[in-house]
Amino acid sequence: MPDNNRIIIIAEAGVNHNASMEMARQMVREAAKAGADYVKFQTAVPELVISSIAPKAEYQKETTGTGESQLDMCKAIHLPLGAYAELAELCRQEGIGFMSTPFDLVSIDTLDAIGMDYWKIPSGEITNLPYLRKIARKGGKVILSTGMSTLAEAESALRVLEEGGIPRRDVILLHCTTQYPTPMEDVNLRCMETLSGLGAGGVGYSDHTLGIEVPIAAAAMGAVCIEKHFTLDKTLPGPDHRASLSPGELAAMVKAVRNVEKALGSPLKQPAPSEIANIEVARKSIVAARPIRRGERLTEENITVKRPGNGLSPMMWDEVIGTAASRDFEYDSLIEL
Repeated sequence: MPDNNRIIIIAEAGVNHNASMEMARQMVREAAKAGADYVKFQTAVPELVISSIAPKAEYQKETTGTGESQLDMCKAIHLPLGAYAELAELCRQEGIGFMSTPFDLVSIDTLDAIGMDYWKIPSGEITNLPYLRKIARKGGKVILSTGMSTLAEAESALRVLEEGGIPRRDVILLHCTTQYPTPMEDVNLRCMETLSGLGAGGVGYSDHTLGIEVPIAAAAMGAVCIEKHFTLDKTLPGPDHRASLSPGELAAMVKAVRNVEKALGSPLKQPAPSEIANIEVARKSIVAARPIRRGERLTEENITVKRPGNGLSPMMWDEVIGTAASRDFEYDSLIEL
């Protein structure tokens, strides 16, 4: 789906702004500076997403403690709905795409009014039928994370979007493991190959591991989209900072993914432009192993193979053996038929 085989790189700001607009603005600037295609936030009305009895995830307990509920934690780190239009405008000024994940039906309407290139559906909503139907009614292109899901659940979500008017070719599926940070043994990048069988417009990867090597590997495996959390400061309070990249690490990841993108190149096996000049230097030709007189038969005793490669190819050895020398040849001179 992406144009010109360019990998879409999403710098996931999420809620790492800790409800500070100044931090959110700085995250936009840092994502643009790092070279990401999009900076993505998370839009929610916490009371519409989380019940008062919902427990925290274990990783949230580890990073934010147990003294508050999941709802109270999210209330403290979410921006008001009115903030996202300003962030979208700042993205336009900074030359980076704006994206935000809606977590409830009201937030879908808020983001629809702003306009985005892609709807980003998070892993937790892949089984939310009313939510999926509303996204489908809005139309447009979709990036769908598949963390915690089975292949059948991913297929069901695609079918809901498709029935609502969004064709599969307009959906990018992101393989994802919803654990912060994700243990390497739980990454299972080969699931990207499995997801590709669902007929979506492309398959990518949303990463929650520490470091940048896994998203780089995903790019090498053909991911059309890479998503990665980043933060201004890993020591800040909040659930996602510790499993996020610093701005410098984000820039390094973007550079590495772009290099992989270039390196993937073409499936056509032929000499690359940069190596053509080395053919003559590295390959060999049939040459005289000793002085040879005109008319003398060419044999394995008087010819051999040496560099450079601008003469008869050694692949013509059998054709040359037994022929008469066309002229006198000095030692090491190129043999001519």
